[in-house]
Amino acid sequence: MLQPLTVGLLVACAALALASAHHLVRRLLIDNLLIIIALVVELGLLVQLVLGLGRSGAIADGGERATFIAYLFTVLVVPPAAVFIAIKERGRWAMGIMVSGALVVMILVGRLQQVWSLNV
Repeated sequence: MLQPLTVGLLVACAALALASAHHLVRRLLIDNLLIIIALVVELGLLVQLVLGLGRSGAIADGGERATFIAYLFTVLVVPPAAVFIAIKERGRWAMGIMVSGALVVMILVGRLQQVWSLNV
């Protein structure tokens, strides 16, 4: 995978997690800033999906390739789901869901990088 893209995604997810944690502590609801950061993360994940699918043939082991592709598609679902739940949930825990979603994306992106670096 592209190292700069992975680092950029991790930084954007950290920004989303920190901004969401700030909203959680201040008892604020989701706003445009969080939605824009989540959109930037999602766009980065779409770029990662296209690049990952194009380069997945370099992974020789079929099981590892399937795991890699599954992670590519799974990570795409998390940011929109977290934003949707945060919009629908009017309580304090909406921002907890955003923090959790950002952390899950960070873990999945790290795992994608790990699978890629071990098999290529």
